[in-house]
Amino acid sequence: MTPERLSRIRSVLDQRQPDLTVITEEVQKGRNLSAIIRTCDAVGIPEVHSVVPREGFTSYNGTAASAHKWVDIHHYSTALEPITALTQQGYQIVAAHVDRNAKDFREIDYTKPTALLMGAEIWGVSEPARELVTHTIHLPMVGMIESYNVSVACAGILLEAQRQRQEKGLYSVPRLNKDRYDALFFRWAHPKVAKFCHEKNIPYPPLDEEGEIINPAAWYHSVR
Repeated sequence: MTPERLSRIRSVLDQRQPDLTVITEEVQKGRNLSAIIRTCDAVGIPEVHSVVPREGFTSYNGTAASAHKWVDIHHYSTALEPITALTQQGYQIVAAHVDRNAKDFREIDYTKPTALLMGAEIWGVSEPARELVTHTIHLPMVGMIESYNVSVACAGILLEAQRQRQEKGLYSVPRLNKDRYDALFFRWAHPKVAKFCHEKNIPYPPLDEEGEIINPAAWYHSVR
């Protein structure tokens, strides 16, 4: 591994935000979901919770699919599952949905543990999910079009969350716990070996300070 690659991986992991995440509720178009995941990676979100559409995802093979390597995706059958779990962990659930109680998206404090809920392209956030959220928010518009594309709206909100968190210094210190940091580092630095370990259900081998596997030949011989 080159020093530049090592530095890049560590820099990205040092700025990951473990208490900021996104829930997508039946976002159907693969292009939109990939764009959301790409934005999540860009602002330091380590995982996304995706409710699978009843009709399945529409296919998309664009370059944004590469972001899936850097963001963990958890799949669910309903939005109630991730909403309930994250609420129990102390997250505020913020739904991008226009109703009479919706706040301007800039009024929310995103420095708190936050899960942003984005609904399907056509019908938005479902009623059962809306009943469980902490806040609903909207993005002000002054044009003729009535709504933003779901991936564009998500990007706008997450950039505001990033701005607030940067002002509070949340990107200035590593925030992942050591076990998660080390696991992600290994997966990113040694993807083929990580895949081998997952298939064999064995722990990752130890690394040296430069991020290289210590005595790789001996390790591989011991686990074959």
